[in-house]
Amino acid sequence: MKFTGFAHFNPSNSPVLSPIALALMVFYCSSVFADDETDIIEVHGNHLNTNHYLGSVDALLKEQGVDFSAAGGMSSLPILNGMMGDRVKVVVDGADITAACANHMNPPLSYISANQVHALEVVAGISPVSAGGDNIAGVIHVNSINPQYNDEEKLAWRSAYVSAQYRSNNQGKSIGVGTSFANTWLSLEYQGAFDDANSYQDGQGQQVLDTLYRAQNHSLSAAVRDDTQQLAIKLMHQSIPFQGFPNQYMDMTDNNSVGLTAQYQRQLAQGEFEAQLNWHHVKHEMGFFSAEKTGMMPMNTDAKDLSYQLQWGVDLNAKQRLILGHAFYDYQIDDWWPAVEGSMMMGPNDYININAGQRRRITAFAEFEQQLQANWRLSSGIRLEHVSTNTGDVAAYSDGMSMGGMGSMMDVNARAAMAFNALDRKQSDTLVDISILSRYSISPHESFEFGLARKNRAPNLYERYSWGRSTMATTMIGWFGDGNGYVGRIDLQPETAHTASVRFAKSAQNDEWKFSAKLWYTNVSDYVDVELIGSFNNGASELTKRNILQFSNVDATLYGARFEGAYQLVNNASMGRIGLNATLTTTDGERDGSNEPLYQIKPLQTELSLQQERGDWQHALVWQWVAEKDSVDESRLENPTDSYHLINFTSQIEVASVRLTFAITNVFDEYYHMPLGGVSVAEYKQDTSQGFQQLVGEGRSFNFGLNYQF
Repeated sequence: MKFTGFAHFNPSNSPVLSPIALALMVFYCSSVFADDETDIIEVHGNHLNTNHYLGSVDALLKEQGVDFSAAGGMSSLPILNGMMGDRVKVVVDGADITAACANHMNPPLSYISANQVHALEVVAGISPVSAGGDNIAGVIHVNSINPQYNDEEKLAWRSAYVSAQYRSNNQGKSIGVGTSFANTWLSLEYQGAFDDANSYQDGQGQQVLDTLYRAQNHSLSAAVRDDTQQLAIKLMHQSIPFQGFPNQYMDMTDNNSVGLTAQYQRQLAQGEFEAQLNWHHVKHEMGFFSAEKTGMMPMNTDAKDLSYQLQWGVDLNAKQRLILGHAFYDYQIDDWWPAVEGSMMMGPNDYININAGQRRRITAFAEFEQQLQANWRLSSGIRLEHVSTNTGDVAAYSDGMSMGGMGSMMDVNARAAMAFNALDRKQSDTLVDISILSRYSISPHESFEFGLARKNRAPNLYERYSWGRSTMATTMIGWFGDGNGYVGRIDLQPETAHTASVRFAKSAQNDEWKFSAKLWYTNVSDYVDVELIGSFNNGASELTKRNILQFSNVDATLYGARFEGAYQLVNNASMGRIGLNATLTTTDGERDGSNEPLYQIKPLQTELSLQQERGDWQHALVWQWVAEKDSVDESRLENPTDSYHLINFTSQIEVASVRLTFAITNVFDEYYHMPLGGVSVAEYKQDTSQGFQQLVGEGRSFNFGLNYQF
């Protein structure tokens, strides 16, 4: 058998599944059984055949049921099953990339542009142990490595594309380019992207401050193969000279990174072997660059991710398969805040926030797949991880000596640094993940899926080692967009989640209609939450009050449901195909005992879309309704939000090698507050009289896109 590519998902031979399937508990498997007659459950993912998607990857993932906590235009944080941040494992081209920022301004998804994405996988809640560890909410895989070869020995140009998009609301401009060369055994590919946008306007025509950004991403890939093996290497570079974060006290003033990924796969007599090596280095700076949010305080990080992964897949027989894996991950970071010359508050020394911080993971897993009957498939696995963290001595701006009226604030951080340095900071955790997933096909058009899982996540370095106690120091920590201040806790325990999930799907024999329903329930022991240890108020009213919170462990419960239906209304020569699709999603999350709501739980949401496909034309009219958010986290002073409706329209035509797209988002220019948007710190700094108001969503925008492939 000739090996045709490292990526397990190929658009030419893998099924394209509905968006609901991607966000639900489904069976994930990176390979197939040897018996081609067996009912194969393959990777559930969205296979992208074109490169006309531009900008951040958020829009692609939203189609798969992923929510996002608002941040910068290229840096939103994904939410699965009501959980955000590091609870969601995001893997880019098989590599773990750590957010190297106290505000998570450079999360993994910020290092890849939508036009570079070849395939997506989203497994919410219950994921097989082979999909990744150190998470409790689910796994998102984003893949851009997809070697393509020619049929001739001579190296020749293979294909290329150019994509462009303009968005009227924020004068946003995006460009994507790519080209590839290949012969029978060598594949070369370059992909690049450039994005630039001003701050957007809300539904009342007012500018939403500090939402501007500029970014560029580049990747160069090379692959060689023979009949049984392939080696693929990817080099990447990213530069973000500025990116506004309206719900943070700071902005990004530079993010420069380089990365290397090497993937090797070899076909064996009864399976395959895979190996991967990853290296990523980022230099990140925060500060102020725009009159929309002013200040004078630099913050720098320098971080490296280094990892390798090994995996063996063995076909024991026609109905049984064993997957074994081992991996090692090493993350190192220095986080310091340079002294500001002439400043009594930010000097005379550099503030050392994390000094030679390190987080190491070593893991091994085993996964067993079995076809019990022709219509019944079972997968079970166990994953063990050892996680160790440590950091060196830290230092405040000041040594603690009084400096006029600022002495008391200087002293609190100096004392905190001394106390922190006196502690034993080395921590180690053992994580045990167990998953059982089963799929039973009642008939070719009716199936039932069930899963149980125990998942773990160890605290990140900022949750453990953020030590500052002053108002200024604590408000520099946190990726929640709530305006509060955060303090770490060295002895935080790992989160342990026990999740149960069921899904039922049924469709008509002629596929005229489809329906699916999923229910899930998660109980989390030692959920990393917060406890109130202080407050501050830089204004003159209760509206300007914020809290100082210390990370702490609590027990919590989250649960939810998602329903999806589709119905074909018309299918004839004159009208083409017209279909109606509907989804309803609800999520709830509470602290055990007190029944207090967890932070940023999205309210009930429904979506109804009318779609038409006729010849080369495709049209879609989408109505979205989000209920009011009245369950809020009081400890974080979370704002309630009103319900709102959004109407979006898209029309596109594809003729030969050209695709033209026209879209109107928020057709009726609705003014609304985003329930997962956090508060607008930028607006607060301009006018404190209104306090910390919820971040407002984008108003109407006319969007034009062009994609040319040749």
